[in-house]
Amino acid sequence: VTITTRLLVSHLSGIRHYEKDITKVKEEKEKVNRALKLTKSHQDKEQKEKEGKGIEKTDCVKQKKERDSETKSRNSKPGRNDKEFEQEEYYLKEKFESVIESLKIFKNDPLFFKPGSQFLYSTYGFTLLSAVVERASGQKFTDYMLKMFRDLDMLSTVLDDNEAMIYNRARCYIYNKKGRLVNAPYVDNSYKWAGGGFLSSVGDLLKFGNALLYSYQAGQFKNRNGKLLPGYLKPGTVAMMWTPVPKTEVSWDRDGKYAMAWAVVEKSQQYGCCRRQRHYASHTGGAVGASSVLLILPEELEPEALGTCPAAPPRGVIVTIICNMQSVSLNSTALKIAREFDKEKRAQ
Repeated sequence: VTITTRLLVSHLSGIRHYEKDITKVKEEKEKVNRALKLTKSHQDKEQKEKEGKGIEKTDCVKQKKERDSETKSRNSKPGRNDKEFEQEEYYLKEKFESVIESLKIFKNDPLFFKPGSQFLYSTYGFTLLSAVVERASGQKFTDYMLKMFRDLDMLSTVLDDNEAMIYNRARCYIYNKKGRLVNAPYVDNSYKWAGGGFLSSVGDLLKFGNALLYSYQAGQFKNRNGKLLPGYLKPGTVAMMWTPVPKTEVSWDRDGKYAMAWAVVEKSQQYGCCRRQRHYASHTGGAVGASSVLLILPEELEPEALGTCPAAPPRGVIVTIICNMQSVSLNSTALKIAREFDKEKRAQ
C-alpha cells in the first residue's frame, strides 16, 4: 500500500490509534453511526411535533434526554469513546530520544484498513508525520517545531519535558473512580510530540490562530498598495488545509468534516430565513489531565467592500480554551463564545 502525508494529516492512513483491537474499533464506530442515525430520526420527529399543535410533557423529557445524548456524542473526539483514557499507551513513562525511535510502538502493527478508504483518528499517524518532517528537514522534529514557534512569536510554547523547569507549568487533574479530584498520573509524552507533546498558553494559541487567519485572508487584500506583509503560509495552503476531505468525520462537531489537521464546517444555508452555517475551523485536544480547543471563525468579507475596507487582516473571531482537567468538552462552548463576539462586532 501507499501512505501519503495527505492521508496521514487527514487520518485516512489506516494506522491504529491507542486501541490495538480492530474488532473493538469497528464495534465502536458502528455504535456511533447507529447513534447518529437515531439522533437524526429523533430530530425529524421533534420537528414534526413542533409543527403540530403541541407537545406532551413526557415528550419534552424524552427529547431533553435525546439532546443530552446528542451533545455528548458530538463533543467527543473521532474514534474516542468514554473509556479511551483506559488505554495503557496513554500512560507510557518511557523517554524516547527521537521520533524515529518512537515509531517502534506501532510500526509492526497491521493497518486497520486500506489507506484512503476509511477515517480513523490516529495520534500515531501524526507521530509518523513528525518522522517525515524530521527526515525532510534534516533537523530533529522538536528543534524544527521550536524554531517555527519562535517565528510565530509563540515564546511560551515548549515541549512537555518532565525534566525541564518550565515557568508557570500547570498541574493537571483527573476525576478518580469515586468522582474525586486527584492529580493526574505521571506520563512521558516523548512518544507523541506531534500528537500531544507540547505545552502552550491561551495567548500563544491566539497568536497561532491569528497567523493562520491572516495567511488565509491576505490574498483578499491585494489592493492595499503593497503595504500588507505576506502571511506565514500562502493563502492557498491554508484554504487547502481548511477544505473538507471526503470519507472523513468529526464527532465533536456534527456539522463538520475533517480536513488537514482541522475540523471544518462549511458555509451553508438550505432555506431562506432558516438555520445558517458559518464557515469555521476548529480542533480540540485531549491529554492525561488536560483539555483544550482552538476555534477560528473568519469574518465574512464582502468582495465589493475589500477595496475600501480600512482594517487589514486578520478579520474574524478566534477562541481558545485550555484547562488542566481531563475529558472536558470545549468545542461547543468555544463556538458559542465566537458567535457572541461575532454578533457584537456586526452590530457595531
